[in-house]
Amino acid sequence: MISPEIDRLIQFLSKLPGLGPRSARRAVLALIRKRETLLLPLVKILGDTANLIQNCTTCGNIDSRNPCSICLDPTRDKSLICVVEDVSDLWALERTHVYKGGYHVLGGTLSALDGITPEDLSISELVMRANEPEVKEIILATSLTVEGQTTAHYIADRLDESVLSISGLAHGVPVGGELDYLDDGTLSAALKQRRPI
Repeated sequence: MISPEIDRLIQFLSKLPGLGPRSARRAVLALIRKRETLLLPLVKILGDTANLIQNCTTCGNIDSRNPCSICLDPTRDKSLICVVEDVSDLWALERTHVYKGGYHVLGGTLSALDGITPEDLSISELVMRANEPEVKEIILATSLTVEGQTTAHYIADRLDESVLSISGLAHGVPVGGELDYLDDGTLSAALKQRRPI
């Protein structure tokens, strides 16, 4: 009932995060119905993006320039480097409009089960950047999973010989969160990291 070309597009789109086969079918139908206003412009944008986007050789961000816009921004505090697992984490922190330092994207986390070792991540590059004279603080913003915390501890050990300040993100009760709805781990972290008011 579906042509092979359309079925191939559906199958391909269903591999994207957040899109299953049914969502992909709806997206493909919307694209085909609005071929001139959606499908053809999307094809051009995808081609342009594929040709222009590259990884920043300084921090690992993705951008159309190398070094990226963040690394080239003269208003950024060059004394701070926030270490994140992936570009999506960098984008999440940027959405807050609070952090104004630099970043370092690791490209994942250490994982013995998945065979991801320190050599598979950009940890050595981070250590080199941390030794630059203007860098004063490394913020470890890895996730609170076993792999994320293992990675943070490994990096902290590698940076221990330097005179840098090493910090991590605070954990605990989210803004607007009610205690009754929080899990035990979140409540424990909040109690351990309490601060004076």
